[in-house]
Amino acid sequence: MGDPPVIDKSYDVVVIGSGAGGGTVAQELAPLVRDGRNVLVVEQGPRISPEECNGVELEMAPALYQDDGGFLTADGTMTLAFGRVYGGSTFVYTGTSMQPPERVIRNWNVPGVEHSDLDARARTFAAQNNVHFLADELINENNRLFVEGCRRAGYVAQQFPINVRGCNGSSLCNLGCPHGAKQGTHRKQLPAAERAGVAVVTRAEALRIEEHAVIVRVSEKPDGAKGQPSEWPPGDYRIRAGAIVLAAGAVGSPALLLRSQLPGLPRRVGEGFTCHPAHILVGEHPGAITNDVGHPKSFFVDRAEEEGYVLETCMYFPFTTAKNLAGFGEPHSTLMQAFPRLQMILVLACDKAVPGNRVTVGRDGTPRVHYRFTEETIAALIRATRASARIFFAAGAVRVHAPSADPPLLEAADVDRIDERIDARHFKPGKISVSAAHLMGGCGMGRSAADSVTDSRGRVHGMPWLRVADASLFPDSLEINPYLTIMALADRVAEGIRQDAGSFLPMNEAVSRW
Repeated sequence: MGDPPVIDKSYDVVVIGSGAGGGTVAQELAPLVRDGRNVLVVEQGPRISPEECNGVELEMAPALYQDDGGFLTADGTMTLAFGRVYGGSTFVYTGTSMQPPERVIRNWNVPGVEHSDLDARARTFAAQNNVHFLADELINENNRLFVEGCRRAGYVAQQFPINVRGCNGSSLCNLGCPHGAKQGTHRKQLPAAERAGVAVVTRAEALRIEEHAVIVRVSEKPDGAKGQPSEWPPGDYRIRAGAIVLAAGAVGSPALLLRSQLPGLPRRVGEGFTCHPAHILVGEHPGAITNDVGHPKSFFVDRAEEEGYVLETCMYFPFTTAKNLAGFGEPHSTLMQAFPRLQMILVLACDKAVPGNRVTVGRDGTPRVHYRFTEETIAALIRATRASARIFFAAGAVRVHAPSADPPLLEAADVDRIDERIDARHFKPGKISVSAAHLMGGCGMGRSAADSVTDSRGRVHGMPWLRVADASLFPDSLEINPYLTIMALADRVAEGIRQDAGSFLPMNEAVSRW
């Protein structure tokens, strides 16, 4: 018996991915549906309800993340975390929602992309998603210690605006909110799009793109797996479309383009990957603190322009914390037993797009991310670690764990030797646990196919029927959480599709033309 036949379907627009980019495009294309056209979103992951989010790391990570949250760069030196679920990474991040920074957008120097335009669009989505500052009574002790330590050590702590409604302080943001408080695309844009008639099919992996078509494999729900079954029967589908929008993320979108081997594809696909390399630091206090109760990420220190780093409050669960702590055996166990007393800071380096840091695909078509830590990125992480150590000690910590120190534990008596103890010579990729969740670049915007993959509206050069609407559009690092900037760019992409619809989406001709 041969393979089962490929099932043919036709839509006017197919959106691949349902995160900040795809969910926004889906909502903003609702006017096309009202005009009689049909729009489809395909999402590789499942629909998961808040009731299924039980906070158990070993259950939730496989259900929500690519490779169980353990996707590694090609050389194994960094873990990349990105969601594979209805709502994409907006389902699993902490809700921090920052406006596009003017300096960064100006330095991108993309003709047609103006900061004032992105800022206005981002503010629209911030209002739509209930972005606001948490009330003071909801700030936990981990965050209060950070603010106090910053004040004493001479750093300026700023409060994060976050997109929650009815937060109960479970602190489980990265494993899916059990209360449905986080206002990601799974709570706002996608339901609005579906109410307007946009179709969504989950457990549907885009295998490759053909001209005006995408090949999609719909999988059956595994026994015992979290989430709902797919809306379509399992099988392979050829979905013909007037327009295709890639919103599969900074790893997924470039990989899908490369795997598809479309004639005339711009040569820069996959280049310009950045990710804000990060790792967790902990400071041990004499007594227990509320680090796992309340919203985990309420304050930050922005030293991106001056020193190339950002510090953020955070709370990671025991498994993730354990893999970030250096050492083995009894010293490691002793520090983990102090978990209730640990203050946590996440350090992020504002890396830059450099040659060689890129997305490719292996012989089997799976994505591979090649990433080299430049001297500048390592120096930024070292400066961030030194600043964090000073903040920990100023907040009252008795010892600090710094992976780029040897040995990694600093005692309070070492406060005057922080620069000596924490040094770039101890930063050894592969021996220090580094992770990243702000994945950007790979389909960068620009002037032409010679310097970029798309124009300022996300149109792939030479292929006006193919658009990109996610963080892969960034020509360089954004230096902050990219959530609202992705939404603003995706809104521009959707606007362009609506404006161009008459030229490639003739009314009632989708089936016959494609």
